Amino acid sequence: MEQFWGRRMAALIIDAIFISLLMWALTALLYPLIALTNLHYVFNFWLILWGFLIIIYFTVMEGKWSTTLGKGLLKLKVQTKDGDMNYQRALLRNLSKFLWIPLLIDAAIGFRGANKGRYLDDYANTRVIRLE
Repeated sequence: MEQFWGRRMAALIIDAIFISLLMWALTALLYPLIALTNLHYVFNFWLILWGFLIIIYFTVMEGKWSTTLGKGLLKLKVQTKDGDMNYQRALLRNLSKFLWIPLLIDAAIGFRGANKGRYLDDYANTRVIRLE
């Protein structure tokens, strides 16, 4: 079981690196426009934009393909317990990943339950499985 959670943590780190690279690229592309128009206060909202990008990334990837880049590399997949994966379930299970801090709370609450998983996974009726 610890090896499975290690794989999930490694997949999350890979996804975090990818999202950080996306934000870096977005910053590099928009900085000349922001500097030209002297709208530097836009960077005050960058952290919130990053949170929304996290939610969009996980929702789209898991809603369409049932995996993310990190999960795909480590042969993990999200599946529902009673049907097909969709965007609504993907959004619901990933709400706690907004800026990563709520994810710790989600995991802490979930580990106290019977399934020893994330609370929002139980709520969305989803689980992460290892592909063989």
